[in-house]
Amino acid sequence: MIALDLIETQAMAEKMVLVKAEEMASGILQQGSVNLYGFHFDTASDALKPESDAILDEVAKLLKSDTALRLLVVGHTDTVGKFEGNIELSQNRAAFVVAALNKRVPSAASRLTPCGVGYQCPIATNSSEEGRAKNRRVALVKVEN
Repeated sequence: MIALDLIETQAMAEKMVLVKAEEMASGILQQGSVNLYGFHFDTASDALKPESDAILDEVAKLLKSDTALRLLVVGHTDTVGKFEGNIELSQNRAAFVVAALNKRVPSAASRLTPCGVGYQCPIATNSSEEGRAKNRRVALVKVEN
């Protein structure tokens, strides 16, 4: 009898995980901001896809748990496309996220400010798809009173 085990090695898949409201609060408390990857848009579109509901619900929980919390909702892009187009796209996406949050938590409307920075603040290289995926994000940045 012969036993043969085949082992195939491959890079571990890196998946973006849903950040819970408590983790957002902790990140904002410790660093002043938190990067979120659960907002889904089609390429070159500012309309949120239904897959974004889970992260919207978590941000809504965060806003309800701290009624004094004021945030910038900052849209980021990768370097695909022209600079001006990415600035506009990131601004529009941030505004769309704020509008969706305002529907969930109307009392938070005055506490959320959308802004877009395009690809001005990368956190990874834009020369690989993995890096570009990390750069396409929405950040919540605490506004100090």
